[in-house]
Amino acid sequence: MPELPEVETVRRGLVPVLEGHRIARAQAMRPDLRFPLPDGFGQRLTGRTVTTISRRAKYLLIGLDDGTTLISHLGMSGSYRIYEDSKQMPPPATHDHIIIRTDAGAEIRYHDPRRFGFMDLANAGELESHALLKDIGPEPLSDDFDAEALAAALKGRKAPIKAALLDQKVVAGLGNIYVCEALFRAGLSPKRKASTVQGARSRRLVSAIRQVLNDAIAAGGSSISDHRQTDGELGYFQHSFAVYGCQGKACPGCDCKVEKTGGVRRIVQSGRSTFYCPTRQR
Repeated sequence: MPELPEVETVRRGLVPVLEGHRIARAQAMRPDLRFPLPDGFGQRLTGRTVTTISRRAKYLLIGLDDGTTLISHLGMSGSYRIYEDSKQMPPPATHDHIIIRTDAGAEIRYHDPRRFGFMDLANAGELESHALLKDIGPEPLSDDFDAEALAAALKGRKAPIKAALLDQKVVAGLGNIYVCEALFRAGLSPKRKASTVQGARSRRLVSAIRQVLNDAIAAGGSSISDHRQTDGELGYFQHSFAVYGCQGKACPGCDCKVEKTGGVRRIVQSGRSTFYCPTRQR
């Protein structure tokens, strides 16, 4: 499932072609995605001007001039494709479920083969209390997220730090890939009790989370199966993974003998794969 860097990459791709433009026509090719679309979905978007495109955790928030916000989640396989040249615009594909045309002639298509993504419309004043957004923790790239805030959120938690970081109430937008990578950079075992990540450990972890997210955004996110940027290109951060999916390999900078240590180890936590270096992460 796309995590914060993938969603942020999509947001940045949409801004130049949508923000400040009027939606000349919006069309839903089916009545539902993962959930039914709001009544009159296409009609409510048509004629509106996009004022802002922001992100909250793994959600895209597209603000309209009538005070409505389109909330969009990519699910497992959702992506936005942008076509600006009408002469080279292919006909809609089977899984192009939402099609938006702007006053500048650009066409933005929401493509989702598995239909695990979903969209909703909400009044801007109700966003903070919206069921999808109201319990989300601080944005990891914002000033609200620092070592003190993380330590406070982890205090008293008996769960492993890996599980705690996947809790969107603790920090927004992190998923399996970037938690594994951040814990490696911070030198912390994914099995460590969350409550013990205080002081210097918390400072290392906050720094590692920020670094890995910024590096991934700069690389266009990670394309392991379905993620595509808005121009259809793959992300490249998967080529920089230190531990994720690297079972049995040496981690970067490792000077130990893999034949003795077994290299990067894979375990299952809460039904999900965790990759880490038991030598360097404590």
